[in-house]
Amino acid sequence: MTKDAATLEDRIRAIEDRLAIYNLIASHPPSADTAADYYTRAVYAEDGVFDRGPLPGGTGNEAIAAGMKSPAHHAAISGGLAHFCGLPYIELDGDKAAVTSYLQILTPDPNGVPVELSNHGTSKGFRIHRVAANRWDLVRTDTGWKIKRRTLRPLDGSEPARQILRQALAAFEASA
Repeated sequence: MTKDAATLEDRIRAIEDRLAIYNLIASHPPSADTAADYYTRAVYAEDGVFDRGPLPGGTGNEAIAAGMKSPAHHAAISGGLAHFCGLPYIELDGDKAAVTSYLQILTPDPNGVPVELSNHGTSKGFRIHRVAANRWDLVRTDTGWKIKRRTLRPLDGSEPARQILRQALAAFEASA
């Protein structure tokens, strides 16, 4: 629907949808960094899928949420795990949405040279452990937007991550 053909109500709904989706994607880092399994359970569809490629993922919101309570995840949190996401690109299609975003995993650098920054203390700094491309396939439910499928691939020069990023530009390529 073009902007001219959309009603004011349609346009407001699209704005509200985008804001809700921004909040959903932005909530991932604090939920992951605090092992908020209850939150993960609430935002994934019951049959949702988290596809991390070669890393453990899960099928079903219960299984995905259980990963938050794993000893390995808690060890990463204790080591200073910090998820940092980029602004997502959102494609709305009625009661479905496709979202493309970047995710960085940061960790304190135990081998860094201590640097003092005025009024901010001393730090050895952080290192970027991984940068990945995300594809979030969302569905609207009676309780809001839910994650139906999340696909995460490392930006390591391989094709799978580039394919995720290309999907965000598909509409532009088709109109070129």
